[in-house]
Amino acid sequence: MKAMILAAGLGTRLRPVTDELPKALVSVKGRPLLQHVIESMIRQNVTEIIINVHHRADKIIDFLKVQNNFNIRIEISHEKKILETGGGIKKAGWFFADGEPFLVHNVDVLTNLAIQDMINTHKAQKGLATLAVRKRDAKRQLLFNNRMELQGWRSDQKMRIATESVTDQMNSYSFMGIHIMSPEILALFPQTDYFSIIDAYLDIINDKKKVIGYQADRFFWLDIGTPQKLTAAEKFLDEIAL
Repeated sequence: MKAMILAAGLGTRLRPVTDELPKALVSVKGRPLLQHVIESMIRQNVTEIIINVHHRADKIIDFLKVQNNFNIRIEISHEKKILETGGGIKKAGWFFADGEPFLVHNVDVLTNLAIQDMINTHKAQKGLATLAVRKRDAKRQLLFNNRMELQGWRSDQKMRIATESVTDQMNSYSFMGIHIMSPEILALFPQTDYFSIIDAYLDIINDKKKVIGYQADRFFWLDIGTPQKLTAAEKFLDEIAL
């Protein structure tokens, strides 16, 4: 299976740690976040990975060389300008030309989510993408109908409903930074190079295509977005035995 790790961000919320270090190389229990994610993927049968890089990209490339790419195929998608989540996936689209669903995973997410079970759900539901979600307080929530089909999103200030008619009750979930995508979705992305993947999903479902939510509350999950969460991450890793 192929995967993409989104690692091009500036990591502004982790400053000053990330002033000189890319977020991907911030260490938890003696191993960089990038290593935790790669090793988790390998345990779940991922054999080829592409990583997008921007901030301190040379440090990530040098780290992978020292690790001998963890003995799998790893490619780099170097973004001279940050392309946002959707633009980054689009730029790396050439990597996913085998017709098989692929995994996209934020570099700052630690979890024991069962990727194969999520893939099985993706194939059974026949959506263009499947998003790992959970019930959690967050500033931005994704909205799904009772069939767990994406309908829109809302924040404290605004809401966007993408479908033309919504008759079902909408349920709110927070996104976990993990997707499964079918490669056909790449042809439906915007012509622009810079865009949010969530905005792209909402444009796609306007065209009667399905994006599905995968409820993953039963799994451990932590995003390392702040210094406080970085401090909590070591105990978290002990709990999930990663």
